[in-house]
Amino acid sequence: MVRAAVLSAVNAPLEITEISLPDPGPGQVGVRLAAAGVCHSDLSLSRGVLRQPVPAVLGHEGAGTVTAVGEGVTAVAPGDRVVLNWAPSCGTCHFCAKLGEPWLCLHANAATTVPYARGADGTELYPGLSTAAFAEETVVPERAVLPLPDGIPLTDAALLGCAVLTGYGAVHHCARVAPGESVAVFGVGGIGLAVLQSARIAGAERIVAVDVSEDKAELAAAAGATDFVLSSETTAKEIRALTGGWGADVAVECVGRSSTIRAAWSSTRRGGRVAVVGIGGKEDMVSFSALEVFHFARTLSGCVYGNCDPARDLPVVAAHVREGRLDLGALVTERVGLDGIADAFDAMRAGRGGRTLVVF
Repeated sequence: MVRAAVLSAVNAPLEITEISLPDPGPGQVGVRLAAAGVCHSDLSLSRGVLRQPVPAVLGHEGAGTVTAVGEGVTAVAPGDRVVLNWAPSCGTCHFCAKLGEPWLCLHANAATTVPYARGADGTELYPGLSTAAFAEETVVPERAVLPLPDGIPLTDAALLGCAVLTGYGAVHHCARVAPGESVAVFGVGGIGLAVLQSARIAGAERIVAVDVSEDKAELAAAAGATDFVLSSETTAKEIRALTGGWGADVAVECVGRSSTIRAAWSSTRRGGRVAVVGIGGKEDMVSFSALEVFHFARTLSGCVYGNCDPARDLPVVAAHVREGRLDLGALVTERVGLDGIADAFDAMRAGRGGRTLVVF
């Protein structure tokens, strides 16, 4: 038996309880978690914004040590340090094999719909986003673990599994920020902080952070922001003023609301690029006039998992960490035990802090 945070139903509070894990079966890997980041996607899953069979153990941003492997597993062995991959590509579907876009894999979350453990009363439990990282241990498919490169602290490595790969990819793969460009980042949470650091790594000249909380200004500056704008109805106008009247070359939206997507769009120059990382509700509609779409010639792109191939990008990001260009610890504003997840969810709802890291 291991301790885990269980979501019994949509919108129910998480319950810290004991669950029973099976030994890894063929093609599966057992992992003892060192840490798990609390991501806004976990909040979306608990609210039903993202589909997730319940009851479930949430958590998808994690790192730990392999405890056991099932028959046929060759990628890792007991004792290996690994990062969980919440969207493992199958390598064979249309998006993976034909288009080379593994972040859109049709089967990335196949394990989400298959029970993987049982509660103390025998109830079948589902793994949140295939990984179930809000537990002392988990069992995942082999392709859902990535060997952790040397030189990265195992606890902080949890952040690589979602926030850092997503933020880094949004800048380098989706928006393709070039040296000397200006970037506006909407939302200074865990992913937003990773975007700010990644924009600095990309050589952006002006980096404007936007948030509803003025308390985020110091965090943003430490991550690389040159300017901070408090979110309001005049946000786009303020960003244009900071960029010579033209607007930012790139805007990255990390909130997932129609109002911030619209503001990000309006804050960019003619021909600018907007990457939407935040996950919004299907009823929250964004509006553009037909004329402005033509006139401004901007590009608006959804960004899934930073358009990353985790197996390719994890070693690149790890090198930035080892060489001091990317500071994982700067993303974390609180470290808690498993019992602190509920408070971390409250902080996300209120827009407080950066990433909360659950340390086991």
